[in-house]
Amino acid sequence: MSDEFVALVVGSSGIIGSALVETLHSVPDWSVRALRKTDLPGVEAIDCDLSDAQATRLALKAASDTTHVFYAALQADPDLARESEINTVMLRNVLDALKANGAPLQRVVHYQGAKVYGVHLGAGIAPFYEDDPRHVAANFYYAQEDLLRERQASDGLDWSILRPDVVVGDIAGNPMNIAMVIGVFAALSKQAGVPLRFPGSMRTYREVVAQVTDAHWLARASLWAAVAPTARNEAFNLVGEPFRWERIWTRVADALNMDVATPQPFSLAKHMPGKTGDWERLAAKHRLNPLPYEKLVGWPFGDFVFNTEFDMISDMNKIRRAGFTEVVNNEEILVGALKGLAEKGLLPRS
Repeated sequence: MSDEFVALVVGSSGIIGSALVETLHSVPDWSVRALRKTDLPGVEAIDCDLSDAQATRLALKAASDTTHVFYAALQADPDLARESEINTVMLRNVLDALKANGAPLQRVVHYQGAKVYGVHLGAGIAPFYEDDPRHVAANFYYAQEDLLRERQASDGLDWSILRPDVVVGDIAGNPMNIAMVIGVFAALSKQAGVPLRFPGSMRTYREVVAQVTDAHWLARASLWAAVAPTARNEAFNLVGEPFRWERIWTRVADALNMDVATPQPFSLAKHMPGKTGDWERLAAKHRLNPLPYEKLVGWPFGDFVFNTEFDMISDMNKIRRAGFTEVVNNEEILVGALKGLAEKGLLPRS
C-alpha cells in the first residue's frame, strides 16, 4: 500500500468497524485493511483468532506496513473479570504481532462505551466527564487502557480513546444496534396493524435524558483522533445532543408513516423472539435480505436501552476544545439509519 497512512480496523464487521472501513476507504491519503471481514469491495480482509498470539502474529505479516490501528473488537462475557482478561489478551496480541512484524505503528484509536462510567452497574451522576474516577468492579476498558498506557511508556506508541454511547448504524447482525431494534419492532407492529408503542418504561420515555452516537460521525471523529496532535494520549466523549425518547419516538413514527400510541412496557427479549414466522412472511413480501431472524436483532439490548431510568449525559466540551467540532442531529441519526437499513434491504421501505 502506497498511501501516507495505512489503517488496520480490528473488529471490522461490527457497527463501529464497518463504518470505519467504509469511511477510510473513501478518503485520500488512507488505505485500509479489515480484520476480520468486510463486505466492501476492494478492501483486503485478514482473518485470524485474536486470542491466539501465534496465529495473530502470522496473520498480521500481511499488515506489516500498518501505521494506525482502529481497535473496535469485543468478545463479550457475562463474567466481567473473564471478559476483561479475554479482551485485553486480544488487544495485546494485535500490538505484539504488529511489533514483531516491524510495523511502523504510530497511534492506536480505541473505543470505550459508557460502561467505562459504570452505567451497567447502576445509576451514575451525570454528566460524565473523561476524568471521572474508576469503579472497583472488573472492567475490560480499564485493562485495555492500562495496556495502551504501558505501551506508550515502553515503546512510544501513541493512543487516542473515543467514548461513544449507543452507537447507531445501518448494519444488521449486531446485537447492540438500536436502529435495528427499532426498525424490526416497528415493521412487525405495522404488519400487525398496531401503532408504534414505546416498549420501555414510562419514566424512560418521558423523563430520562438519553444519548446516541452516529457510527459514521464516529468514524470521521476517528480520523481526526488518529492524526490530531491534540488527541495524542487523550480520551474523549463523543455523543449527540441529549434527548428524551418521547420526542424522538414521534419523529421516527412519522418517518415510518405510523401512528404513535401510549407506551406499552414489556420485555422485548421475552416476547419478540417468537415472531420468527411473522418476520419471515414480512421479509418475503418485501423481498428483504434473507438473514435469519434470530441474528437480526439483540432484543436484550433494546430492553436495556428502553428501561434505563437515569440520565445518560456525557460531557462533550473536551473534544470540542481539542478541535473536533462537527455536530449531528439526533433525529437525523435514527431516521437516517432506518433509511439506510431499508436501502440495504434489511428493513421494509416505509
